[in-house]
Amino acid sequence: SAEWCYQSQTCDDTCKDPSRWAALFPRCGGLRQSPINIVTNKVHFSSALPHFSFIGHTDLINITVENKGHSAHFALPESVRLTGGALPGHYRAAQFHFHWGERGTPGSEHTIDGERFPMELHIVHIKEPYSSLEEAEHDMAGIALLALFFEETADDHPHLDTIIAALGQVKNNGSNTVIPNFRLSYIIPAASELHSYYRYVGSMTTPGCEQAVAWTVFHRMLSISSRQLDAIVKQCRFWTGQPMKNIFRPTQPLDGRVVYSS
Repeated sequence: SAEWCYQSQTCDDTCKDPSRWAALFPRCGGLRQSPINIVTNKVHFSSALPHFSFIGHTDLINITVENKGHSAHFALPESVRLTGGALPGHYRAAQFHFHWGERGTPGSEHTIDGERFPMELHIVHIKEPYSSLEEAEHDMAGIALLALFFEETADDHPHLDTIIAALGQVKNNGSNTVIPNFRLSYIIPAASELHSYYRYVGSMTTPGCEQAVAWTVFHRMLSISSRQLDAIVKQCRFWTGQPMKNIFRPTQPLDGRVVYSS
């Protein structure tokens, strides 16, 4: 069967780029697609968007890293959970992953007033009691996705070299490794520091583009040095064998949706 790919890959009839994903995965042509460009002067302030509660973020955990052919996934144990933030229920973490560009060009998926950032972190959570994305996709808030942008700084991020080393161990499609004794708090700030965020309803940003996502895009930026950014982009290869770069979907039409801000 035909595969999907990113714009940066050599796309032909065996490999559909983002503009043609909907031919293979009809939901990718839906009206609640992600990512989006957030236009700050059209955002609606909401007093009903409280703080989050993070459970298990400071625990020492083992993270399994796998090259999925399109990106690298960092699988999280079920002990990592999320509540609050006006989400309708309790959510357990499934995995996190990054979206990046290539050397010297930004690669975030969401944009703010048209600006793309160097890199974007997505933490995927599934609503209880669902056990998979397939189960959760029938609920408009079945998936809670937290997004954090990275900004380039002079200093290295103190914990990203661990991530870079793991990516170097999963160069090829299907390969995996384990990061032992890692805390999510090494890369994600405490919930008390993440009270400012945007919220909208959208989709997964890769096929099948399931329209079941409550998106939270935080104002708070994470840091990454240019050395680390260059290193991250060089580590992995796509399922086609090409360098894994520019792994972001273009922004999608808002189609009448409202973006709220806390």
